[in-house]
Amino acid sequence: MQRRQFHQTSLVGALLHVTYQHAWALSLGDLSNADASKGVKAALAQGAQAAIALLGRTDGFLGNPQVRIELPGYLKDAAKVMKSMGQGRRIDELVTSINRAAEAAVPLGKDLLIQAVQSMSVTDAKNILTGGDTSVTQFFVTRTRAPLAERFLPVVNQATEKVGLTQKYNAFAGKAASFGLLKPEEANLAAYVTGKTLDGLFFMIGEEERKIRQNPAGAGSAILQRVFGALR
Repeated sequence: MQRRQFHQTSLVGALLHVTYQHAWALSLGDLSNADASKGVKAALAQGAQAAIALLGRTDGFLGNPQVRIELPGYLKDAAKVMKSMGQGRRIDELVTSINRAAEAAVPLGKDLLIQAVQSMSVTDAKNILTGGDTSVTQFFVTRTRAPLAERFLPVVNQATEKVGLTQKYNAFAGKAASFGLLKPEEANLAAYVTGKTLDGLFFMIGEEERKIRQNPAGAGSAILQRVFGALR
């Protein structure tokens, strides 16, 4: 009985694999796996560099409502109260500084992102090309989030400390977290900003890749047009 179940399971797995490969082949027409993989790599490299160029400049975060870093939940509400008490300038300085820190950190991740793209396997490329809108973000999160966080944290920490409010933030946020008003990862300013910087970076890479999917002809690359045009 167990042997029969094993064979049935193996058969189902084989059928699923063949079906997936067939769908991949149909979606790409006469494109080879090598061309498809090359196209995906080109798209991701282009998307990563475009995202870094957009975010790693003055107002890249601060001036973009999609990725602008605000104070977390409860502290954002508390900031409104402080502004009504004449502390608006200091709050604005803090928000500006954390976004400037993100803008300064992002360019440092370029080589790690490109390395991740270059080391991509054909299977990775297939998963991204036939996956949903989050497939690109998930690839970069899995491959680069931890090393990018390690690289960004010292830069963010140095930038936020210049404002002179980091210790006060950490003390206040720590108390708020102990009462369940903030998530533990929001209680340290540098860690919170680093996390939000990564979220913004991955979001913008996904947005850039989505543009290529929607308009392959406008990507300025023959291989991108061939690969992503085949999916339309």
